[in-house]
Amino acid sequence: MHKISAGKFYGLQRIGTKNGGISILALDHRQNLKKAINPEHPDLVKDAELSQFKVAVTKALSPCVSAVLLDPEVGIFQAIAEQSINKSSGLIVALEETGYTGDPHARESKLLPGWSAKRAKLVGADAVKLLVYYHPKSAHARSIEDLVANVAEQCNQWDILFVLEPLTYPIDPQEKKLTGDYRQEVILETAQRLTTFGVDILKAEFPIDISTYPDESLWTEPCKDLTNAIDIPWILLSASVNYDTYIKQVQTACQAGAAGIAAGRAVWQEAVNKNPKDRNEFLNHTARQRMEKLTSIVDASAQPYSNFYKMELGATGSDCSKRRCGANHFMLCRLGYSSI
Repeated sequence: MHKISAGKFYGLQRIGTKNGGISILALDHRQNLKKAINPEHPDLVKDAELSQFKVAVTKALSPCVSAVLLDPEVGIFQAIAEQSINKSSGLIVALEETGYTGDPHARESKLLPGWSAKRAKLVGADAVKLLVYYHPKSAHARSIEDLVANVAEQCNQWDILFVLEPLTYPIDPQEKKLTGDYRQEVILETAQRLTTFGVDILKAEFPIDISTYPDESLWTEPCKDLTNAIDIPWILLSASVNYDTYIKQVQTACQAGAAGIAAGRAVWQEAVNKNPKDRNEFLNHTARQRMEKLTSIVDASAQPYSNFYKMELGATGSDCSKRRCGANHFMLCRLGYSSI
């Protein structure tokens, strides 16, 4: 059980369900959303088109989740302006640039210029999310670890939750993706390494290659292995699998100790190429039913965040140097006037 600061503990309440699970509508997509809209010429997709899509999805589905994850470029401000985020839903801001730089087998991740935990806090976010491309044996592994540690320190200073999303990839130029047992090994080692840098919640890939192991009876143990490998909550991303596959993964993951989900394309991907009328029809019926079902699974069987965190009152000032501070004087400790 970790002590956690008041600001972060309130953030958990804001992004959690009534029973303490976490059900996030993931809508921070940018470049891959452009590719979905126009596979041949994604560069021709206008930002306004992305924003209109995100506003429509947020308006339809945010009442069904405990939090919404949006990006600062074409998501957050437009959703706020259109009042499309349900008032009961927490807000999570993505801090990273879309995609990666460098060689595909030695990927680099960067913060979006001008964005930080401080700016996210001032916008009104309850948490920040950082996506990084990571392989423990990559030439850039150390720099990615430094980036994670830097964002963690920002989040501690500004008393805001830190959600980390590491995406694994092959470092062998002969491989297009990680497969088989090696994929599971890399996901587990990545989780173990990166969560030591002050991460509050891990947004994780499904920890088994279902193309190699399609038998669902084999999925539980790898999920338990991930639960046991780290000492913070983990939530399952959807990774663009179809809804029928994702709901099976969610059921398995939650029963094996996951704290919830971050559901994206598995829920809303069919809406991308529909006209506005058909899109709204799909979002308000099929997609909403999907999201409600996923949230109900989380609320019923996910491991609550209270199993990991508690806020303790009366901590001394010296406790504030620790990774998770339980001080009741957080307004001065984390948001001290001298540091603003």
